[in-house]
Formats: sequence, C-alpha cells, structure tokens
Amino acid sequence: MALLRVLCVHGYRQSSSSFREKTGALRKLLKKQLELVYISAPHPVIANDNSQDQEKSSSAGDEDQRGWWFSDVQACSFDARQECDSSLGLDESLEAVRVAVKDLGPFDGILGFSQGAALVAMVCALQEQELEPAFSFRFAILVAGFRSACAQHQRFYEGLEVTLPSLHVFGQEDKVIPEQMSRELLPIFPRAHILTHPGGHFIPAASAHRQIYQEFLQKFQEKVDKQGQTAIS
Repeated sequence: MALLRVLCVHGYRQSSSSFREKTGALRKLLKKQLELVYISAPHPVIANDNSQDQEKSSSAGDEDQRGWWFSDVQACSFDARQECDSSLGLDESLEAVRVAVKDLGPFDGILGFSQGAALVAMVCALQEQELEPAFSFRFAILVAGFRSACAQHQRFYEGLEVTLPSLHVFGQEDKVIPEQMSRELLPIFPRAHILTHPGGHFIPAASAHRQIYQEFLQKFQEKVDKQGQTAIS
C-alpha cells in the first residue's frame, strides 16, 4: 500500500524538528497511511516574545523557535487574538511552502497545527482561487486552526468557499486556540470533516481517533493505490 505524502506545517514557537517530535504518536498511529514531511518557518522568534500563543516544544534543548508571521510588526511577536491592520512575514512563509512543494514534493496533502493550520487555510484559499500554480494538494488537515485577525489577511476568507476536502481537529479544552476560534473557519470549508477531542492544544493520536483519520484518508489512499497498480501494469 502506497503512503500518502503530507507536508507538515508546525505551530508558532516550534520548528520542523520539534513538530516531528510532537507528532510521533500520530506517525505511529497512521504509519500505514502517511509519510509526514516537515518544514520550518522562515522567521526566528525572539526569546522575549511572551505572546499568548505559546507552543514552545517541551524539549528543553529546542532553541530553534520559529513563526510563520507576526501580528505585532514592531515587536515581531504573535498573538492569534490580536487584531491588526498589517502583519510581517506572511509572503516569505508562503514562498517557503512553494519551495517545499518544488524541492520535497509532490505531496498528496498538507497538515498544519495552530498558526501552521491558519497558514494552511490560506494556502487552501490560494489553491481554490487558482492563484498559486505550485499548490495542488488533494486534502488538508487543520489542527487547532483559526482565522487570522489581521485585516490584511481577510482576502483569504471573504466570499470564498474552499472545495478541497479537509479534516478539522478541535480540542474542547484548548486554552490557546479555543474550539470556537477553530470553528470560525468552517464556513469557508463546506466539505469539512470534524474530529473533536476532550483535550487541549495538541494533535490527538489515541487509538480512539484512528478510525476518523482513516475514514477521511481512505478515498485518497485508494486513488494512490490505483495509480500505483496502473503504473506497474
């Protein structure tokens, strides 16, 4: 059975290495379905950034903390609830995704966590509007995602419905990105599947969640397997 290749987009104050560590249980849970490929955001986060969106790795040795954009342009910090007219760094982050697709792809899907999931929603919007030829994902998984509160980013949401199949994962006890903030993305994704879990700000990977993940991924897996059989014959 061919594995689905998924580009993984970490949260604020994380990196490719720390996110790989945090998704170890998910990799194990879906090892027969997914190959996860990780990238790091282009922007280092300064040490004295005390933003509310704390997603720093629990690994004490992880000093490579990064972000996809900053809501406070002057302080170079980020808070998911901060309303702002403009942000800093988003264009470079979208370019990082383009480069990853070119250099590490092709990919079947894209997975994002927290600020990374918010970025994935923007990538989906660009793909839906055919504004980015490099993006051709077949599905998206958004864990603790949210709509950016930046006025500059509302172009990704207004008057748009993303037809790309998506799985949205919410933690009912998430204090960093409350469930309601994540649900505000749902009107933009009319084909959304939903996985709710009773925990907080993390990617759920208990055996109880396996079926929901697998049911969502199954149709994409079947297509990959058929393509592989055609190539062999």
